[in-house]
Amino acid sequence: MRRCQWLLGAHRALGFGLVGALFVVALAADMGQAAPVIHSDRVADSGLVRLIQIAPSGPELAVYDGLHAAAASGDIAKIRSLAASGADLNGRDGRGRTALMVAAYGRHHDAIAALTELGADVEALDDQRYDVITIAGVIDDVATVRMMIQAGANPGLITSPYEGTALIASAHLGRVAVVRELVTAGAPLDHVNNLGWTALIEAIVLGDGGAAHTAIVRDLIDAGADVNLPDRSGTTPLALAQTRGYSAMVQLLAAASARE
Repeated sequence: MRRCQWLLGAHRALGFGLVGALFVVALAADMGQAAPVIHSDRVADSGLVRLIQIAPSGPELAVYDGLHAAAASGDIAKIRSLAASGADLNGRDGRGRTALMVAAYGRHHDAIAALTELGADVEALDDQRYDVITIAGVIDDVATVRMMIQAGANPGLITSPYEGTALIASAHLGRVAVVRELVTAGAPLDHVNNLGWTALIEAIVLGDGGAAHTAIVRDLIDAGADVNLPDRSGTTPLALAQTRGYSAMVQLLAAASARE
């Protein structure tokens, strides 16, 4: 149910409407996903939807062995035993996920800590070019984001098929605490992805205008984000907020000397 609610809301915001959103839900079900489809975007040129950043499915979990199986279950003793026996800490599953990524999807913080301590690559990218920080940010797992940053992971790593960042993805989804953690860690505020959007713009155009996305707009402004950096069509954040009727965002942007 939570998956369906998120997808319906996200795809209405993207302009696909109810029919398009239901198509995406049906497609996700057909793919046999055991966990939510976490992040989706419209492909700018074709108008199609890509489903990206998907947690390991039930069938995938069932065939895991070695470190991936141990990470999926949070079995710290098994992780340490396998590592001591020479297991590849950065081995990949069929979608390019490392054991550390699998542990992150499961929110197994002790397993994440163990793998990190043992030397797992905290900046590895899966087949869709996602790192652990972005995975954790999208699922609103502040603890894992903080652990990765403390372990030396780059909070501004370019990730995803859209050449974005964890900050952009987290702003898109209204992950207030994650955004604050990333901003504090020095994530780039004004990175522009290949859709032409910054974190500030995504909080507006893919947000719902509610409390979470408004708080993110406030935090990004307070941190020094460029309030006049437009999208690829030349539309400014203020104009985007005005068009959507997001009055609280409009007030924040206007107070920060944003231009229409």
